[in-house]
Amino acid sequence: MNKHKIAIVTGASSSRDIGTAICRKLAASGISIFFTHWRADRNWVRTFQQELISSGVRCEQMELDLADANAAKTILDKVTKTLGAPAILVNNAAHSTADGFRKLDAKTLDAHYAVNMRSTFLLAVEFARLFEQSNLQAGRIINMTSGQDIAAMPGELAYVATKGAISAFTKSLSQELAPLGITVNAVNPGPTDSTWMNDEIRSYLIPKFPMGRIGTPEDVAKIIGFLASEEAEWITGQIIHSEGGFIRS
Repeated sequence: MNKHKIAIVTGASSSRDIGTAICRKLAASGISIFFTHWRADRNWVRTFQQELISSGVRCEQMELDLADANAAKTILDKVTKTLGAPAILVNNAAHSTADGFRKLDAKTLDAHYAVNMRSTFLLAVEFARLFEQSNLQAGRIINMTSGQDIAAMPGELAYVATKGAISAFTKSLSQELAPLGITVNAVNPGPTDSTWMNDEIRSYLIPKFPMGRIGTPEDVAKIIGFLASEEAEWITGQIIHSEGGFIRS
């Protein structure tokens, strides 16, 4: 039964976000939601929170800059006080700016590191420490990657480097946490038609999808929903590429 399960989902800040679709998918399975957002429209946040509550689950949220070094502890403290001990963590939020070797500098690297690596890593280990002290029997950590394991992504050096670290971290952490009953996986959803895409990008990408369409946030939410479920209890330490056959050449 999912009615007592609690999930943390980072990066749900607009109607088109992948994080928003993930929240809806998990809530539809009866899982209560704690989501984080940053620089979102406050009216939208309240409306979205009420939407999830109206679906029959509990829901809390907070605005938080994940670049804050104390972000992980802040999130875990609030979720335990408002909802209880979480069984699911989805590290969805990310920082991304274009760079390339001519533009890459320390400030750019640090900004990517703070959100993509530090917040993801610390949330995962704080979640695991809390889980170890709880009476929960099965836990799920799901991280997001971007296909950097498959092919080059020129012009996005800081993003690729920090996302690549998530893949390595996922594989090693999965072995540490398996004895606790926590699975740790990562998902690469491929190019997804969310907040960053415009018509020019869509026109360029569509021919690269043999299924004739670009991936949607709902496509991502489906694989996350599966990995969060009991059916995925034997899957851990995997980087799952769910890209709809995306052609990278």
